[in-house]
Amino acid sequence: MRLSKTTFILAGAALAAGVAAYAYWPYGRTAQPSERYRTQTVDRGDIAQIITANGTLNPVVLVNVGTQVSGTVRKIHADFNDRVKDNQVLAELDPALFQAQVKQSEANVLSAQAALELARIKIERVIALQRKNLVAKEELDVARQQVEAATAQLKLAEAQLERDRINLRNSVIRSPISGVVVARSVDVGQTVAANFQTPTLFQIAQDLREMQINTSIAEADVGSLQPGMAVMFTVDAYPDQRFPGRIRQVRLNPTIQQNVVTYNVVVDLDNADGRLLPGMTAYVSVTTGERKNVLRVPNAALSFQPRRDDEEERGPRPPAKERKTQVYVLDAQGKLKPIPVETGLTDNALTEITGGDLQPGDQVVTRDARKREAGGSSSNFRMRMM
Repeated sequence: MRLSKTTFILAGAALAAGVAAYAYWPYGRTAQPSERYRTQTVDRGDIAQIITANGTLNPVVLVNVGTQVSGTVRKIHADFNDRVKDNQVLAELDPALFQAQVKQSEANVLSAQAALELARIKIERVIALQRKNLVAKEELDVARQQVEAATAQLKLAEAQLERDRINLRNSVIRSPISGVVVARSVDVGQTVAANFQTPTLFQIAQDLREMQINTSIAEADVGSLQPGMAVMFTVDAYPDQRFPGRIRQVRLNPTIQQNVVTYNVVVDLDNADGRLLPGMTAYVSVTTGERKNVLRVPNAALSFQPRRDDEEERGPRPPAKERKTQVYVLDAQGKLKPIPVETGLTDNALTEITGGDLQPGDQVVTRDARKREAGGSSSNFRMRMM
């Protein structure tokens, strides 16, 4: 069989392409340690452990002003943002019905007084006749009972009159405190009913110069909080400014939603300039621990675990109950070397190292680069000579 020159050229080209493909095949060569693992440098610096949460700005004292009687609103004397004083008139209900009830009760009192007077005259007459033995003793007993009944009826009528007078006074809605009207939910001509639940007509904040934040803290973090701890927060209205506050109370009553337990934490703050308004969302941060110039490693280094096929490089894996917190470094031969460590504060990115043989400048392994390469190159076209 005779081969042409062109055939030899094509065969040589195919062989060269195969050798080149094998040379660039990622798994056809042994990866260097620097390529197999990603590392970061151990350094010294500051670590702050911070708890964050969202809350709502509220007045320290917020009073809901309602009405104890039902009726139609005739006048409104206060509006939003008005400053009011204690006992100042806020609104008036139509008093016509209450005035009529007072007049009716006054008439009932007069009637009861007349009935009592008649009963007293009758008993005096019965007593005089009984002394002369002209009436039986039973008639005297009946007369005394009529006097007692008339007396009780008079007291009942007087009590009804007092209640109707109170209702007439309550038709005028007054402020129970001095403060600022932050809400008004009633208009002239509106009918308000006080049957089972007192309707809220106004909301009055006692003093907006001192406010509070009501925020919910997860049960895992609430143990780190104590009254008096300093707080910093921001609001959307002033995103570039941080405001100070201080924890006043960690309330014991838990809130449970979908099996998540939180606790209400109350933060006091000063609002002397009046820029912060009720209802604003506050983004709260509390520093529960802080360390200066400490040895620290990335959190990823503490969670890194070598692959099973690296057993020879790092030694046998101990039982789970005997495992200690450790990080891995690369020795001079590029093999993994575990170093037990003791940890302190963490800020969700870095963790303080309080004990162990780590030194600043050490390179700790944070992840296995081969895992990402294997997952990210499955769509690439590869050739390999067999």
